[in-house]
Amino acid sequence: MKSHISIFEIPARDISRAVDFYQAILGISIEKMEMPEMEMGIFPYEDQLITGVIVKAEGYIPSADGVTIYLNGGEDLQIILGKVEENGGEILMKKTAHADDSGFFALFLDTEGNRLGLHSPN
Repeated sequence: MKSHISIFEIPARDISRAVDFYQAILGISIEKMEMPEMEMGIFPYEDQLITGVIVKAEGYIPSADGVTIYLNGGEDLQIILGKVEENGGEILMKKTAHADDSGFFALFLDTEGNRLGLHSPN
């Protein structure tokens, strides 16, 4: 399977808070790494088509404007969406069916102020 996306970066102001948020809602372990003038949280990448990174560095400014990344919500995104608010995020759009019956989506703000989405078939 091909993808037009290979890597995505999510800006953060507080790398530990952001890593904790995504670990809690997605049920994954994110590896923290420090480099000169940059802190990163690396999403698991084994057996993944696309790699994701949380980044705290100069020029990386969290925003609810601009491009929206949709994370894989598994079989039913409501499971992940249900963890957003209890972990410091905010739900912007509840689980909603796509107009073409291709599944469901939802939008949320993470702890850093980034707008992201979830997508699932059910």
